[in-house]
Amino acid sequence: MSKTIVFLGPPGAGKGTQSALLMERLSFIQISTGDLLREATKNQTPLGLQVKSYMNEGRLVPDELIVGLIEEKLEEFSQSNIIFDGFPRTLNQAKALDELLSEKGRVLNRVILFEINDEELIRRLSGRRVCQNCGAVYHVMYNSPREEGVCDKCGGTLIQRDDDREEVIRNRLSVYHSQTAPLIDYYREKLVSMDATSDKESIYNKIASVL
Repeated sequence: MSKTIVFLGPPGAGKGTQSALLMERLSFIQISTGDLLREATKNQTPLGLQVKSYMNEGRLVPDELIVGLIEEKLEEFSQSNIIFDGFPRTLNQAKALDELLSEKGRVLNRVILFEINDEELIRRLSGRRVCQNCGAVYHVMYNSPREEGVCDKCGGTLIQRDDDREEVIRNRLSVYHSQTAPLIDYYREKLVSMDATSDKESIYNKIASVL
């Protein structure tokens, strides 16, 4: 039977890295709400047009539209192993996902919680620098360029993105904690915690072992 897992964790905790490993090694499909919203608006689907109207006005996309997009993907990948990344974000979304999986004859196998200290996460994210020209990513502590502020690959200027600034990160973390606390309680029986500061292979092996 196809497996279904949910990744919970703050931005920068390593969920994307582990999704990539599971996709490569265990044939998982990643369903990310951010990607879904971008894809739906780009493809101009009926749901996508509704989503676009909300996004153009700067309003939050309602849960029922997001759940509709999720349902389309579940039908498209009905036989696949699936990772939900960035969904659910709220208790209402978690309950809607349970109903949807039940309708599709699927079971939520595990919820993986990536745990990391806020200050460590801020160091990780605020230290990122991106090349304006080629998009190469560096880090002032862990992967610094040979010359400060200059891309090794193309000589372009390295910048700090607005969403990598400390005050923005702290706000995102505050929102994450307020939304996620109820989900941790809701998923308690299926929850497995990971130390997100461990190396990626150790984290992958632990995830693979609980699946």
